[in-house]
Amino acid sequence: MGSNSSKPKAAKITAHDKAILDLKVQRDRLRQYNKKLENVVTKETENAKKHLAKGEKQRALLALRRKKFQEGLLEKTNLQMTNLDELTFSIEQAMVEKQVFEGLAAGNQVLKELQKEMSLSDVEKLMDETADAIAYQNEIDELLSTRLSEAEVEDIERELDALVEAEMAAKLPAVPAPSTRELEAPEEEPEEEAVVPVAQKKKVKSKPALNEPMLA
Repeated sequence: MGSNSSKPKAAKITAHDKAILDLKVQRDRLRQYNKKLENVVTKETENAKKHLAKGEKQRALLALRRKKFQEGLLEKTNLQMTNLDELTFSIEQAMVEKQVFEGLAAGNQVLKELQKEMSLSDVEKLMDETADAIAYQNEIDELLSTRLSEAEVEDIERELDALVEAEMAAKLPAVPAPSTRELEAPEEEPEEEAVVPVAQKKKVKSKPALNEPMLA
């Protein structure tokens, strides 16, 4: 069975992309060549030291000359790498600027098309019609307010107050109703005064009269 899923289209490589790719390939090759030259310079320096250690001054001098030549090539290679980097950066920056320019041009074209659909005369006409509609509504409001009697105005105000109160009452939390037990609870009887037993009353002893004669 063949698959119906469409594969994503590969991005088209432009001439600018190919040019940047070629520059980067050349830069990478120069880096490899630069690394090779650095190894040669290091090797010639070691050879010169070995020849001097053996007392072979001419061979040491020849090794230093080869080292000097390789250092010249290394310097030119570094300069070429710098130029390639700058050229690659300039091309990439120009491509970005071109994309920005194309975006601005497309946006400007869309803006012009929208402005054609909404001309200045249409905007002025719409504003005039809106102002006329507002003025007409104001006249209606003024006529309605002037033809009402004072009693009608008071009735309207009372109706408005009632609507406001009803709206506020709807927003208040509901008060819970009393339960059946609370409604059927018997009334408490008044407490009776406690009767103190006679035995607990303190007996009062009578004192003898001062004028009573004492028995012999």
